[in-house]
Amino acid sequence: MIPVLIYPKITVENRRWFVFRLNCKTEWHIQGEVVNKDLEELVAIKACENLIAEYCHLVDFGNASAIADLFTTNGYWSGPGVEMAGQDQIRAGFSGRQNVKRRQSRHLCTNVLVQIDGDTATSLCYLLNFRHDSQTGVAEVPAPAGLPKYVGEYHDQFVRTSKGWRFSTRRFELAFLRD
Repeated sequence: MIPVLIYPKITVENRRWFVFRLNCKTEWHIQGEVVNKDLEELVAIKACENLIAEYCHLVDFGNASAIADLFTTNGYWSGPGVEMAGQDQIRAGFSGRQNVKRRQSRHLCTNVLVQIDGDTATSLCYLLNFRHDSQTGVAEVPAPAGLPKYVGEYHDQFVRTSKGWRFSTRRFELAFLRD
């Protein structure tokens, strides 16, 4: 017998639903009518937000191959003076960061606004980058903290693929740059 966990009713668009889970390793199911479009959109928004967060983690910890995998095969990344088209160029472009062992950095994305349109989406988010380059050649942990190195914004385009949501375009624009 499969254990079933019943949770209280929830209300979505003025409809009451029983939410249940077959077990801890399965997905959530909602008993009743077909899951409405709003819930599907919320799931897509969360997937895009997670992609943004995963990108930041991978950049901070220098995993160039995994960064490239967050993009479609013909994905595009641009920033001040830099353009990379396709996963191979993105991988090569971020491999330089992977080799910088003296740097401690944290990319903080905030004010994330995602808009879904079927199997595509767009977003705008702010980026604060804290960065310290050690004089010893090895990153200091914890690193001395000060003002962000730079503040800017990402303008993103996403597409839903067989592997989940991926960046099709990620464009970075600087707003502030510390001297």
